Formats: sequence, structure tokens, C-alpha cells
Amino acid sequence: METPAQDTAHMARAVELAAHGRGGTSPNPVVGCVILDAHHDVAGEGFHARAGGPHAEIVALRQAGERARGGTAYVTLEPCDHTGRTGPCSQALLAAGVGRVVIAVADPNPEAAGGAARLRAHGVTVETGVLAEQAEQVNAEWLTFARLGRPHVTWKYAATLDGRSAAADGTSQWITSPEARADVHRLRARSDAIVAGIGTVLADDPRLTARTPGLPERPILRVVVDSAARTPPAARVLDGAAPTLVAIADGTRTDLKADLLRLPRHDDGLDLRRLLAELAARDVVSVFLEGGPTLAGSFLRQGLVDRVVAYVAPALLGSGAAALGDAGVRTIAGAHRFAFDDVSAIGPDLRLIARPAPAPRREK
Repeated sequence: METPAQDTAHMARAVELAAHGRGGTSPNPVVGCVILDAHHDVAGEGFHARAGGPHAEIVALRQAGERARGGTAYVTLEPCDHTGRTGPCSQALLAAGVGRVVIAVADPNPEAAGGAARLRAHGVTVETGVLAEQAEQVNAEWLTFARLGRPHVTWKYAATLDGRSAAADGTSQWITSPEARADVHRLRARSDAIVAGIGTVLADDPRLTARTPGLPERPILRVVVDSAARTPPAARVLDGAAPTLVAIADGTRTDLKADLLRLPRHDDGLDLRRLLAELAARDVVSVFLEGGPTLAGSFLRQGLVDRVVAYVAPALLGSGAAALGDAGVRTIAGAHRFAFDDVSAIGPDLRLIARPAPAPRREK
């Protein structure tokens, strides 16, 4: 039997493997698996690389072969117990004779859950919760999708040291360096949809595509939040390079030739929860929000930002547009609080990655 320290080390490797699947598995989760033989040596490793392809457990079991019998499997997500495009991983682990399975996170999908119970029912030792927080982070997009029924939302912005996203004359290209912009494209490529507001479309005429040399292209949905249907017919976001959805308000008259999604309109704009629900129905697991300050503020007001990626350039403007508009905060006590996950130098700029901080516990 492995020690807790060994369990942690092997699960850390499984989490590392899971990360290799980012950007290729949607609408499935990213999963990593490490299998030890009966002598506690690594016999197989695997990760889920693409939707419809073999799951992490299957890849690792194939590599391990007969050495899996009597061994231990470390899996970042509970092995599935249903037949979809592939068979149940719980059955594959049983057929291989694995004697112990260590799981980081339980599967919240009721259609696929139950693998741990099946394994236990057949005499396999099952332990859960090892490196759960790390496994949750690497699979945050899919877990949000599975638990909340909406896509995970990452808000990205670029700003100067004094928080300006554009100069006083409206110019914003380029605040950050080529290295930072290349990094943005890598993050875009891992998302299922890129969302921008009509203000950004009118000001910058972006393509909202992911240009990542060396990485395989996949269709990324472009979404324009445009309540009054002001998107110009010649806008680059309608160039056919990728599918595009334009979200407009119910009752808006338009001749715009585009895939239109009509949404209810509230006092603070279109119903963004409804937008995300509609995207989830299209198997959009992750959203990369690149809207301007107004749209970002709307998402924050409604509690719909799951991660912030900020690129901060070593420059000062002193005036011009702020990176964030009205986020519904009237006093410091109401600030949207985040916790940093990563701070990295990207060329001459800094990239800050943060997620909502858990609510402080109240003393009883």
C-alpha cells in the first residue's frame, strides 16, 4: 500500500497529465490517469486527448497491460460508469484486475457517475479526495458546466498600470506586447466560444479567432452581444472564418444576415444567464469573454465570471477608458474579491490569473 505522500505524488502526475487535454476534449472533461503495478512501479499513464477518443483510464490500461492486475489506478475524475461514445471505464478497470483506485474528484454528471460505487461493489478498494483542489482547478471549465448547467466564463482584459484599456482618443492597439497577444491566442484556442460586445466590434473590428501556429484548428464559436443589432454586415466577425452568433434583444428589427439569438432584455442589458444557457445547449463548455468594460461589468454584476486573466503593461495613460465598467459595487465592502492562481511575466508584461475568492466563514 502506498503512503499518503506517494498517493499525492502519483495524483499530482495524473493532474499534470490531465492538463495536456485542455482545448481538445470539449464537451468532455479533461482527465489524467496513472497506473501502478502490484510492485508499486508506474506501469501506465494516460490522458483524455479528444472528445470521442479513449478515456484516460483506457490509455493508461493499454500501456500497462497485464501489469495492471493487482495494481493501483490514480484518476483525477471518478471513472465513468456509462456507455457513451466509449465504454464504461469502471468496467475496464475491473476487467484489468486493478485492486485499488484513488480518485481526486467525484463525477457530478448523474449520467456518468457511479463508477466508484461499482468498483467498491466488486471488492476494489476506492479512496477519494486526494489532491481534489488541484484536480478541480485543471478541470474547472467542465466542472462548472456539469454542476451549474452553464459554460465556465474567463474574462480577459489588457490594461496599463493605471487600469486603462484605451487612451483618451479611443486607441487601444496595442497596449500589450506581441508576446502577450500570442498568449491570448493560446488561451482562445482552448475555449469553445469567444464573446465580445458590440462596442468592441464597432471600435476594433476584431476577427475573434484563435491564431496559434503549431496547434490544430478547431471551430470556436464567435458571439457578439448586440442588443440593437448594430453589427455592420461587413464586420470581420461575420467573415465566415468561424461560426458566429449575434445575440440581440427580443423585438429588435433587423436585416442582418447572421445566426441571431433573441434574448430578453432587462434594465442592465440582455439576459446573460439566458445567453449562457443557450450556449450550454450548444455544448459550449468554456467562454472567453473579451467584451469591453460595459459587458464585463454586466457579467460581474450577475456573478458570471469564473476566472479573470489580466495582462498588465508597464505603461501609464492617466486618462481614457477603464478596463471595467459598472460592476454593481457601491461600497468597498461589496467589492468582487478574487484570489490569485498565477502571476507570470509574459514578455515585458505581467499576466495575472485569479478566480473568485471563497466567501469568508462566519464565526458561530
